[in-house]
Amino acid sequence: MLKELTISNYALIDKTDLELSDGLTIITGETGAGKSIMLGALGLILGQRADVQVLLDKEKKCVVEATFDISQLNLEEKFNDESVDYDPITIIRREILPNGKSRAFVNDSPVNVSFLKDLGQYLIDIHSQHQNLLLSSDSFHLGVIDAVALTRDELADYSAAYKDFRALVQREQQLHDDNERLKRDADYMTFQYNELADAKLKPGELQQLEAEHGVLVNAEEIKEALSFAIESLGGDDKVLALLNAMGNKFVKVQNFLPADADATNRVESARIDLADLLSTLQDVNERVEYDPDRIAEIDRRTDLLYSLMQKHHVSDVEGLIALQNSLAEKLKVVNDFDAEVAELRKQIEASRQSLKAKADILTNKRISVFGDITASIESNLHDMGMQNARFVVSHSIADFTPSGQDSVRFLFAANKNGEPTDISKVASGGEMSRVMLGIKSLLSRSKALPTIIFDEIDTGVSGEVADKMGGIMTNMADNMQVIAITHLPQVAAKGRTHYRVYKHDTDERTISDIALLSADERVEEIAKMLSGARISDAALENARALLGL
Repeated sequence: MLKELTISNYALIDKTDLELSDGLTIITGETGAGKSIMLGALGLILGQRADVQVLLDKEKKCVVEATFDISQLNLEEKFNDESVDYDPITIIRREILPNGKSRAFVNDSPVNVSFLKDLGQYLIDIHSQHQNLLLSSDSFHLGVIDAVALTRDELADYSAAYKDFRALVQREQQLHDDNERLKRDADYMTFQYNELADAKLKPGELQQLEAEHGVLVNAEEIKEALSFAIESLGGDDKVLALLNAMGNKFVKVQNFLPADADATNRVESARIDLADLLSTLQDVNERVEYDPDRIAEIDRRTDLLYSLMQKHHVSDVEGLIALQNSLAEKLKVVNDFDAEVAELRKQIEASRQSLKAKADILTNKRISVFGDITASIESNLHDMGMQNARFVVSHSIADFTPSGQDSVRFLFAANKNGEPTDISKVASGGEMSRVMLGIKSLLSRSKALPTIIFDEIDTGVSGEVADKMGGIMTNMADNMQVIAITHLPQVAAKGRTHYRVYKHDTDERTISDIALLSADERVEEIAKMLSGARISDAALENARALLGL
C-alpha cells in the first residue's frame, strides 16, 4: 500500500506531501490543474525514464519519495537478491539532478532503475485509458486467467518441465545439424584418419629416430673414439693394467701409510669404475655400425612424420596423435548417429508425456475458473449499463509454449444477440474501459493486484453508469488500495478520502498543489463538479445527497 508520497521541484509542483490511506482515495481538479503530475512523479518511482525538463527550478534537484507498506507482499527474497535492506515499511526515492543525472534509492540503498521497474510491478498498477490496449494481448488474457485460478505452483511445475523438454529438442536439432556438417566432411575425415592410422604413430618416436640418425651418420667418428678409449684402457701397459699394479704396491704398504691417504681403496675404486666404463664402451662399439639402409629408412620415416605435421599444422607427433583421436571421435558420432538419435527421441517422448501431464493439470485449473470469470465480468458490465453485454472466454489447445498449451482470447458482444468477437475489434473506448474495470474488479478479489490507480477510466460515461463504476471501485477498495483520478461527481462521492489538485500563482510562477479536503470542502468540490464554477444551492444539495449527508 502507498502510504505517503512526497514530491518536490517536479513539473508545476514546488513541494507537496500526500498521506494516503487504504480504501478508495479520490483525486479531482479542473482540467489542466495537474492531476497527471502525480502519475508522472510515481512513474519515476516505478523506474520510468528521468528527464531534466521536469525540473521546476532548473538549479535544484527534483526528489520524489514514496513510502510503501509491503509487509504482505513476500518480497524479502527479491530484496536479498539485490543486496538491498528489506523493511516492511519501504521507502523508495528517485532524484533528478540539474545536470540530468538520475539516482535511485530503496531504503537508502542505491539501486539501478531496472530494480525499480521489477519492484514497481508489485506495488502499483496505474490504469489509464491507453492500458485498455492490453485487451488486444493474448498474454494479458492468459495472465488474467492465471491470476484468478491461482496457478502459480502449477505454472512453475510446467515451466520447469517445458525447459527440460526444450533442452532435449534443441539437443536433437543440434545433433542433426552436427551430423549434417560432419557427414559433408566424413569422406575427407576418413581419408585423414586412415592416413594417420596407416602411419602407426608412436609418442616420442620422432625424437628417437633423430637420435638414432645422429649415431648412424657419425658412426665412423664414434667408432674411432671408442676404439681409442678401449685401447687406452685395456692394453697390457695401459690405464687398467697400471692401476692394477699400483693397487698391488699399495696393498703391501697400506699398514704404514698415513690414515688420511686411503690410497688402496681409492685406487681400487678408480679401477672398478674404469673397468665398468671399458665394458660399456666395448658393448657400444659392437652395436655401432654404419648402416646406409637404416639411414635411408629413418629418412623416409622422418620425412613422412614432418610431412604429416606440416600438413596438419602441428608441431610434434603427439599433435598428430591428438588429431587422429579427434577424427576418430567425430567419425564415431557420424557412425553412431542413428543410435544416439533413437535414444534421444525416447527421452524426448518421455519428457513430452511428462510435460503434457503437467500442461493438462494447468489447463484444467484454468478452465475451472472460466465460468466464474464470465459471470463476474458480465455482472459488472450489466451493472454499468450494458444490459445485453456478453463476455466469453474462448479456449483452444495449442502447441506447447512457455506459458502452457492454452490459447485464450476474451470475446465480447455489446448488443443483444450479437456474436461475441475479439474485444479490440468491436468494443468502443467507453466499452473497453468498462470491460477493463470489470477485469480489474475480478482481479482485486483474488488479491492479484497491488495498489491500483485509475486515471480517468470513467471518461465517456455519466449518470447511473458512473455511479455503478464508482460502486465497483468502492468494492475493489475492500480488498486493496484504490486511487481514482476522476471528473465525475458520482465517482468522487464514493471515496473515503478526497484530494483536490489546483493551480495558484506566486510572484514568480504558476504552480500546482494538492490538498486533502475537509467534509465541507468536499461538498463544495463535488457541487462544483455538478454545476461548474457558480455553485448553486441545488448543486450543494445534490452533492450532499451523493455523499449521503
